[in-house]
Amino acid sequence: MPTRTPFLEADLLPDPVDPAGPTQLDLAEALLSLLRDTATEPRPDTQLEALTLSVAADLPVLLWGEPGIGKTAALTQLAETLDLPLTTVIASVHEPSDFSGLPVLGDDPAEQGVPMAPPDWAVRLVRAGRGLLFLDELSTAPPAVQAALLRLVLERRIGALQLPPGVRIVAAANPRSSAADGWELSPPLANRFVHLQWTHDHEVVVRGLGGTWPRATLPRLDPRRLREAVAFARRAVCALLAARPGLVHRLPSGETRRGGAWPSPRSWEMTLRLIAFATAAGSSREVLSLLVRGTVGDGPGLELLASLDRLDLPDPETLLADPESAELPERGDLRQAVLDGVVAAVRERPDKARWDAAWAVFVRALDTGAPDLVVVPATTLATLREQDWDVPASIERLAGAVTLSRRADDAAARVASGPGAVRR
Repeated sequence: MPTRTPFLEADLLPDPVDPAGPTQLDLAEALLSLLRDTATEPRPDTQLEALTLSVAADLPVLLWGEPGIGKTAALTQLAETLDLPLTTVIASVHEPSDFSGLPVLGDDPAEQGVPMAPPDWAVRLVRAGRGLLFLDELSTAPPAVQAALLRLVLERRIGALQLPPGVRIVAAANPRSSAADGWELSPPLANRFVHLQWTHDHEVVVRGLGGTWPRATLPRLDPRRLREAVAFARRAVCALLAARPGLVHRLPSGETRRGGAWPSPRSWEMTLRLIAFATAAGSSREVLSLLVRGTVGDGPGLELLASLDRLDLPDPETLLADPESAELPERGDLRQAVLDGVVAAVRERPDKARWDAAWAVFVRALDTGAPDLVVVPATTLATLREQDWDVPASIERLAGAVTLSRRADDAAARVASGPGAVRR
């Protein structure tokens, strides 16, 4: 039998006369190798950054998306980039005992009990000490299998085996409408995940098919901001829940929403961890939004984001102490909130000096931003005046802005009424 000789990529075409040349299967394998030869590049990708941040925070992640949009490919590339061995488990083709452990009888079960033997993939993860466990097709797993996954996802235990800390868990699921024999996720299992909606980006797909995909990298945590990040995260979550105790635990009424992100003490703890990681990594507002809405749901998540904005606002007492140096936010809604806070501070402890200082803050706001934002809080502040308080000269400038704003409102009202409006 003739032996094959090595060939180069430049000489892929076989010599029809030479029987020892490369076979058609050799050529096919060479062509497949060229197709698999792709590169990666650093590229801003909000959902990929949210995924890597969750993996760094050691939280189970569930990627929701339609079939064929690259969830599995993203996990494969993430494992390669992070140099983690990837273990893929199709949840729907396993029995509950595959996750809870298989009973193994010993010499004397009455004395030694019946140990629960873990599956081989779990043993390989323990031996490696690290890895990425990918639970695919989670939404096609029947309720009994989902129940068996509870301990694996939360406690990282399979039978009597404890997965090492270096193992990260990521799952993928299709919406029930596009899943083969799909099931809704049970509320206990859903509440253990960070839910990320995975969508395709046209430019990323086109460039990736051309041979270059985005590079998944772990976030770069600033060692100088670790303590500050933890303090900020705790203050943010605790401030919201103290003001909105009804958000501590709110199980949705609909079956579909119960299979997604919703608030509970467990998911708030996950949110706190993600805020700390995002703060230490300097992540964008878009990434933080994906993370908090993916743990406690859209409604509570948006409330938390609004609360985070207010945490960054200047203290009204600081503004009243030095109004001429007041630094006010650029965003109109945040500036309005600051001015309302100044009025509330004066209302809580009213005196002439604080009332005058508040007018000075409003003048500062008038000089550095849109005048219409001053109208409502200035009108409210004017009602707090005591009879023996002299009117500060700065009110004259604010009165002009208020008058101009009211004239603009009246003009807008006349335009809205239309030419056919009846005059009385």
